[in-house]
Amino acid sequence: MAETEGRSTYEMHPLPHSGNVVQGEKYRITVLTDRLFRFEYSESGQFEDRATQIVWFRDLGEVSYTVRRTEYALELETDALILRYDEQKFSTAGLSAKLKGAPRECDPEWFYGRKSKNLKGTARTLDEADGAVELSDGILATDGFAVLDDSETIALTQDGWIAPRQEEEDFYLFAYAHDYRGALRDYYRLTGRTPMLPRYALGNWWSRYYEYTQESYQELMKRFDEEKVPFSVAVIDMDWHLVNIDPKYGDGWTGYTWNRELFPDPKAFLEWLHERGMKTTLNIHPASGVRAYEEAYPEVARAMGIDPETGETVPFDVTNCRFIRAYFEKLLHPLEEEGVDFWWIDWQQGTHTRIPHLDPLWMLNHYHFLDSGRKGDRPMTFSRYAGPGSHRYPIGFSGDSVISWDSLQFQPYFTATASNIGYGWWSHDIGGHMLGEKSDTMQVRWVQLGVFSPIMRLHSSKCEFSGKEPWNYRPEAREAVDEFLRLRHRLIPYLYTMNRRAYEEGEPIVEPMYYRYPEEPGAYPARVYIWDGHPNQYFFGSEMIAAPITTDLIASVHMGKTQVWIPEGIWHDFFTGLRYQGGRCMDLYRPLASIPVLVRAGGIVPMTQEIFGRAPEQNPASLEIRMYGGANGSFTLYEDDGASEDYRSDVCVRTRFELDWDHSEVVLRAAEGELTLIPQARSYTVCLMGVRENVPHVTSGGEKLQVSVSYESMMGCLRISLPETAVTEEIRIGFAEPLTLNDNHEKERLFALLNQAQTDNPSKENAYAAYLQAQDKAAALTQMRAVGLEEEIYGAAAEIIAAGSR
Repeated sequence: MAETEGRSTYEMHPLPHSGNVVQGEKYRITVLTDRLFRFEYSESGQFEDRATQIVWFRDLGEVSYTVRRTEYALELETDALILRYDEQKFSTAGLSAKLKGAPRECDPEWFYGRKSKNLKGTARTLDEADGAVELSDGILATDGFAVLDDSETIALTQDGWIAPRQEEEDFYLFAYAHDYRGALRDYYRLTGRTPMLPRYALGNWWSRYYEYTQESYQELMKRFDEEKVPFSVAVIDMDWHLVNIDPKYGDGWTGYTWNRELFPDPKAFLEWLHERGMKTTLNIHPASGVRAYEEAYPEVARAMGIDPETGETVPFDVTNCRFIRAYFEKLLHPLEEEGVDFWWIDWQQGTHTRIPHLDPLWMLNHYHFLDSGRKGDRPMTFSRYAGPGSHRYPIGFSGDSVISWDSLQFQPYFTATASNIGYGWWSHDIGGHMLGEKSDTMQVRWVQLGVFSPIMRLHSSKCEFSGKEPWNYRPEAREAVDEFLRLRHRLIPYLYTMNRRAYEEGEPIVEPMYYRYPEEPGAYPARVYIWDGHPNQYFFGSEMIAAPITTDLIASVHMGKTQVWIPEGIWHDFFTGLRYQGGRCMDLYRPLASIPVLVRAGGIVPMTQEIFGRAPEQNPASLEIRMYGGANGSFTLYEDDGASEDYRSDVCVRTRFELDWDHSEVVLRAAEGELTLIPQARSYTVCLMGVRENVPHVTSGGEKLQVSVSYESMMGCLRISLPETAVTEEIRIGFAEPLTLNDNHEKERLFALLNQAQTDNPSKENAYAAYLQAQDKAAALTQMRAVGLEEEIYGAAAEIIAAGSR
């Protein structure tokens, strides 16, 4: 990205392939792919060729198609679709499209103006939401067709600025049937890729709307160190700047001058955070402009042609290029020189400017993101969603939600569904922001959702009773929160590889189940079909299914419950080791210490124990590689410098890990790429999960390696600790016996469940005896129900007994 006259420019290719355009006097049809079309109708016969705030790339390659004119219509045919158009103003009777070979559940024919069965997209904000909010449409639909309207946007000019666009009707038809991933990939090709986040963004963020002082914030971070709870981002809410200002200037929400009563030495404060491995973002509400009490006011005023002696407020005007330059160069850049790493744009003041269809939030997101990369750093901003195309400006701030079970219940569905408009990096107020009630259980469940979310950011208001410090909770809850916050940092090698996957392959880290199982009813949320669906489970990266628990504990079992649709195949629970045979729906019960997270057989999850004392961008010298038994699998770990734009040139390291289940072998391939980016030697711990005990033999470069081996039977975890080895060496692990799956330890798990169950002892004794005496699993379940075991205790028992079979 370069700069021209203080404005950022960026790569755009808005003109289509010349052979892909069919044009009449007042219409233009662009064939972008065999399933993606642009339709324009203009009474003036003038059409928009520039990029818009949504669409930047219209040349997606030459497409094979035919055109013929009948007596009544133009017919355009591709390999996937037949389009009919009467060459008049778009109408239901005059414009239609028919899919070839559509799945049974799709409606094969689309008509202009028809409301599709859209799978929805996302919303601008969850501000003040206490549960579900209405979502805008995405580019996926169960009936096979979705429309993206680009008529009421603004155009982008080649010099990096904006302009009103040509007045016309302008929309894109996505006709991808149930090829949801194909539709999303082409959406990214049309609108631009999701950029990679800097590595530090994937750790824990500490955020609170609170009047911290420099000293109190440092003491808080030291307390986290003592508690061994890691954080990588410090979010400083609006009290960093002057808030209690002279009423003649209005309110204190907008500000750019440090409150030195609270932060006497801002530069030293930010340096201190950097030294402990944390990046910092400051909150800004820019709507009130720049007022005379600000330290930077004289320079900003002069830049805008205002005499500073007048004290005249410099109005906030994103349509004024001169103001945008002063806003960045005079207000924000000096603060960045002190050590601010990125900005939290807290815009809540509407969607209109003096330029028709120009949303000020979109302008802020666009120019903040581009400006943050002006020195070659990996750009990032933190702001609300501003419509389709916003995925180019991560990270999304979802706003100030109410602390309630209803808010928690909605967020998994909300996060996954946002991928339907390409928006993969939402950051929620984990634990909720305001109002609500105190519930340690709810807070733990919210943190667990946060760890298995795109971004993990704790947040709360100034209410003294809503702080998210783990020591505010009862011991059981505190322990669970601490462990999950540590887990988030242990997962960064996996998360960072998924960060690359989102950029390179167009697959967001959180994906709805129907992306991979479009013809399975159980993969869809209840909001789509009549039956009871599963809105709150999703794929978390390539290897995991997460199913957060969003309801309170059940007293009789002291567990939470959620219903999960488990796809065909073998799946291992990440936390409990319980193995499931898929192809069905099951009620899954979990204590406060875990939620259902299932890893497919053959799944591989790279992790690290190095969660303290390293710079956020630094790649670890030791890795734990979890490999889940039952099928062949492979995983390629991606690493780079974690901070620069070099990733766009593929300056990186890739290391492939393989589980050959069929031949009972594990291979850790030599690292490939720019090896200076990683430690030159690494120690690996390979954890084979869900397997029986075995004896490994390990070689590297033809030499046998001495290893440490342990085994944990309940998890079926065969842990093989390898010595430090050069990353240029390949490591092979064979076994004395063929690898086989561990059993599920039903008897031990069932006894532990009944032992803790809060009910009468005779019914527990009868149930356990019925299980021991039963001839098979079906009989055991029948007899245990017959003895009158309380319903939820029976449900938890049934999960254990039935998990490994159907």
